[in-house]
Amino acid sequence: MSGGWQRPAPRPGMMHLEHILRDDRLATWLTRRPLQLTVAICAIWLLIGLIGHDPWKSDEAHTVGVVYRMLETGDWVVPRIGDTPFLKTPPLVHYGGALSGILFSPFVPLHDAARLSVGFWMSLLLLFTALTARELWGGNRTWIAPLMLIGCAGLLVRGHQLISEVVLLAALAIGIYGLAHAPRRSQLGGVWLGAGLGIAFLASGLLDPLMLILATIGMVIVSPRYRTARFAKSIVTALVVATPLVLAWPLALYGNDPGLFAQWWAQSQTSAAELFRFRDYERHLYFLDVLPWFTWPLWPFALWSLWIEGRAGLARRETQVPLVAFLAIFGFLSLAGQGRDVLAMPILLPLALLASIAVGQLPRGAVNAYYWFGIMIVTVFAVVAWVYFSAVQFGVPGELSEHLHSLQTEYKPETRTFSMIVAIMFTCLWPILLFNIKRSPERPVILWAAGVTTGWALAAFLLFHWIDARRTYRTVAVEMSAALPEKHRCIISQDVGDAQLAMLDYFGGIATTRVVRRECNVLITHDQWGDETSIGPPWTLVWEGGRPGDRDERYRLYTRADDQ
Repeated sequence: MSGGWQRPAPRPGMMHLEHILRDDRLATWLTRRPLQLTVAICAIWLLIGLIGHDPWKSDEAHTVGVVYRMLETGDWVVPRIGDTPFLKTPPLVHYGGALSGILFSPFVPLHDAARLSVGFWMSLLLLFTALTARELWGGNRTWIAPLMLIGCAGLLVRGHQLISEVVLLAALAIGIYGLAHAPRRSQLGGVWLGAGLGIAFLASGLLDPLMLILATIGMVIVSPRYRTARFAKSIVTALVVATPLVLAWPLALYGNDPGLFAQWWAQSQTSAAELFRFRDYERHLYFLDVLPWFTWPLWPFALWSLWIEGRAGLARRETQVPLVAFLAIFGFLSLAGQGRDVLAMPILLPLALLASIAVGQLPRGAVNAYYWFGIMIVTVFAVVAWVYFSAVQFGVPGELSEHLHSLQTEYKPETRTFSMIVAIMFTCLWPILLFNIKRSPERPVILWAAGVTTGWALAAFLLFHWIDARRTYRTVAVEMSAALPEKHRCIISQDVGDAQLAMLDYFGGIATTRVVRRECNVLITHDQWGDETSIGPPWTLVWEGGRPGDRDERYRLYTRADDQ
């Protein structure tokens, strides 16, 4: 009798699902090539959702609007929405979107083409996350860290949008890699740290690079390896690399229009001053509130990593770098007090690095719980996605179909054969992968990332067309454009947000200005349905409406006679 437990052979005539889907050669191949499997999962996760839907409000909408206006006017120095300069952030995300739009717009719509640039920034994020994990720990954590990152809830939707926070996240990954690399190779580490600082500025302005600066100061405080002449060389190198990146756009803006430079500089100073002003309406505990769901499932792994590392681990650079980076980022965001989940994206990077430590050292019960939890969540979501698709596409089940169509009364089902075929492929690939990943401490992480990718694919191919109908401004822009008088000199906007103005320009060719000019004979306003506000003579209301299914936002179009 051989020792150890042996799986009982299936009874004659009985065939289990595992025996149908399990292929030993495939299982062996997948087990021996975890890096290739990780690259494949990350690539699929990256690409899905980048095309096939309109810009969604609100963060992505104004970015696409700026890209559109940049390509229309050829002005790459002053970002604009319509006729109004948009100086909230430097234009790196717009440059990426515009270049991507030039390359790919012959094949897909401009907004999809511009959004493909997100794949570049997210690739940098995952690459430098893997490089940082290799620098700190090496081994299988090199590929575990990016898998942990794409598996978290907060990155799934936001990581596929054309927004400046995606570029900032890539910049932080580059900078943290430089910080981790500097004690071993001071100049190269300084180059990457400086590149991260410069790109962070070009992504979002003067304040957000403080997250990297605070992390650097923190490492100098806690680690003797960062209080050396070698690391001083890294700092000097970082400054040399970052300085031209930081100065390039402001100098170009000043050369183009000193007045706009002064406006941008004043805005930056005001934002810096407000960072240290505490007001009642600010939400300094917001990021503590969203941490449990936004960073799931990173935070339980990160806590376990700190537990198993103990005091000895906290004294090592390998643990200090991601921990100090997390505290610096979390502290900065909490100090700013801006309660928006998209701003929490930088927190995910150091947490993913910390979480990767614990993989391989979890209790067996925790590994099994995570494994079965992942299977249950993905399977349930797959079933729900198909049920919802059936409801919006075929009207079955009837009650759910009526409810979904009541939310979007103007949605019209269309033939989506290709989307259904791709969704069926992903639905079939999930159980095949499930039964062909051999048991190991890393298996739950691989399957969770693969399951999240499967769920995202099903959402993209089955439900995005319905979601798109609820979140696009295309209908509003087209209807408003049709209502414009044939001859109009300029259009004033009142109480209309940047995202909405950008989409009116992009979809309707309605370029507006916020400056009240006497020669303007068209006015667009934004308020809520039910508001009794109205504008009297000399303005005449010629159109009002909103997005289909939206019971809140209302837009009105007024004209004024030319002789007024």
